[in-house]
Amino acid sequence: MPITADDLDVLVELCREHAVYERAVFVEDGQVERWRDALFGPRPALHAWLATDGDEPAGFMTVTTDFATWSARRFAYMDCLFLREPYRGKGIGRRFFERLEEFARTQGCGWVEWQTPVDNELGIGFYERMGATSKVKARFSYEVEGREAEC
Repeated sequence: MPITADDLDVLVELCREHAVYERAVFVEDGQVERWRDALFGPRPALHAWLATDGDEPAGFMTVTTDFATWSARRFAYMDCLFLREPYRGKGIGRRFFERLEEFARTQGCGWVEWQTPVDNELGIGFYERMGATSKVKARFSYEVEGREAEC
């Protein structure tokens, strides 16, 4: 189901767990308010879904849309797909993927892209079973915040 404003504290909790799963650092620095604007503002930049088991959060998926220069077409970018361990292998990931495909189509996106750590064997196996293919590229990050403008 689409995430609601009441779910944002749960999203923080799930992001913490997602970071642990990926052996990454999750710094809480006001995401909830930025998510509120990105998800529910006049021009949503982020789209998110939450899976639950009764009242228990099972996982989440977030997606943005982007534009590819070479093809001059829109595509969807799945930023996060995370399921808590007890809920893996129960078809929830497949349902998220179905929702992802439906979202991409309604947004006029020709394809979906995402990334995952190279050691995420469970996730890679799932993506391959879903019919996805991988492209080997190096991902770079360049911090702008806190850097003085040089132009």
